[in-house]
Amino acid sequence: MLSAAIAAAGFGLDAPLAIAAKPRRRTVDPERGFRRLTVGEAEVIALYDGIWEKPHEAGFLSNAGVNDVKAALRAAGLSPAFVPVPISTYVVRLKGKTVLCDAGGGGQVQGYNSDSIFLSGRMLDNLKAAGLRPQDIDTILISHFHPDHIFGLLGEDSNAPVFPNAEIIVAAAEYKFWTDPTLTSRLPPWRQALARRIQSVIPSWKNVLPVEGEDEVVPGIHFVSVHGHTPGHTAFHLSSGQEQLMISGDTAYVPALSLRHPEWHGAYDQDAPAAEVSRRRLLDRVVADGMLICGSHFPWPGFGRLVRDGAHYALDMFSA
Repeated sequence: MLSAAIAAAGFGLDAPLAIAAKPRRRTVDPERGFRRLTVGEAEVIALYDGIWEKPHEAGFLSNAGVNDVKAALRAAGLSPAFVPVPISTYVVRLKGKTVLCDAGGGGQVQGYNSDSIFLSGRMLDNLKAAGLRPQDIDTILISHFHPDHIFGLLGEDSNAPVFPNAEIIVAAAEYKFWTDPTLTSRLPPWRQALARRIQSVIPSWKNVLPVEGEDEVVPGIHFVSVHGHTPGHTAFHLSSGQEQLMISGDTAYVPALSLRHPEWHGAYDQDAPAAEVSRRRLLDRVVADGMLICGSHFPWPGFGRLVRDGAHYALDMFSA
């Protein structure tokens, strides 16, 4: 858990703090908010949901400072003015099933800092542009219960299900943690509203399936445990024919930081040392097997190949 000092600094995407006048947005949405990629017999569609222009804050990384973060951004060819955190979700169409991997922020997530801009909720329009409707989604795989991954499941004012026909599959460890009635009092204040919303809605839905282990949860996709970021944080391994794709969730978070410096510990990780172990294990597997990788917060559209760069990793991004 985060220290009280870090929590007081405003880390957390659901803290109910007032926001000063909004700064001007410095990034623009991609011209086309969906991209298609073929992985064996599977069609994978990246859907752009938005971006968080995160201001620099002391404590964002427990073992690296603001100047270190800025230097890493410069080395990756990015502006050091802020930390860019794009948000993408992914649809997999394989063997007659249409599977959504995470649901984005649904336009309901805020970055609680006067210099922060958080935009989400573009995913539904981009789903439509890709020729799909919410009712076409058969299954939703959830990597973890952070707001930018699950608020897109919920109607903003009603908490009504946005995807009426979908079964929602999540790791049992993640489900048990967030739905524990005793949890709220044990969380820092800035996470309590999230736990209350989850507990008021998710347990009453009959279409939510918690699963143990690393089973094949839908044809061609296995769960992969990468706990640490949250207790049940999960990646999705797609395999079709001779081709593979690791949909890595928040395992590597912002690649400019987490790939070049896998040893850096983020304030959003509930167990940062465990998250580092999970990150290195997953990334080494991706490299060893020569598979494609994408991530929830990778630069749009998020697909690339990973290589070892000494003790670090490098991502060769490509446009689908």
